[in-house]
Amino acid sequence: MTDHEQKILIVDDEPTIRQLLHQKLSKQGYHCEEASSSDETLDKMRTYSADLIMLDIKMPGKSGMDLLPELKVNYPATAVIMATAVAEANIAIQCVKLGADDYITKPFNREELRARVQAGIRVLELQGALAQRVRELEEALSRVKTLQGLLPICSYCKKIRDDRNYWQQVEGYISDHSQAQFSHGICPECYARFVQPELDRLHVQAGKVP
Repeated sequence: MTDHEQKILIVDDEPTIRQLLHQKLSKQGYHCEEASSSDETLDKMRTYSADLIMLDIKMPGKSGMDLLPELKVNYPATAVIMATAVAEANIAIQCVKLGADDYITKPFNREELRARVQAGIRVLELQGALAQRVRELEEALSRVKTLQGLLPICSYCKKIRDDRNYWQQVEGYISDHSQAQFSHGICPECYARFVQPELDRLHVQAGKVP
């Protein structure tokens, strides 16, 4: 199994159904494991950590419908597609209410099976990407320092007084209290007021040099 191979757990009490699904899904590039009951499913999930579960609704003992809520609580990142031979709208609605990600009827149509499994995997990938983005944003926010309240600033030199009664340049204060970084430049007004006169003075001096 490669690092990028998605894992599917096939749960059905009928061996022929499990083998059929195993064969079809393996040909589509998925790594598959099988379970024949709800108890075996829980045992498998402790070590297999499937990305998606194909879960039969009607099984002896604890049914797939009974197992579904437990799976969604303990393995929220695993998609579950319910499978049944009975195509009834009320069963599909009940499955969705219990947390199922999709619903498919037997006998399995190859293209429908492919599409539903791909959709389930795609939703998982999107959820994973969103969760990662949320974590990155939370980490970024935790590193941000905010400036708030009144800032004592000198009317002449524009230095800011910090909490320790030290005076420092504006850029130094902001850098200490935020993630901002500075690149220095000269505005047109200061260029005309300070830089240009100095350049003119230097040119005059240079012209007087023998």
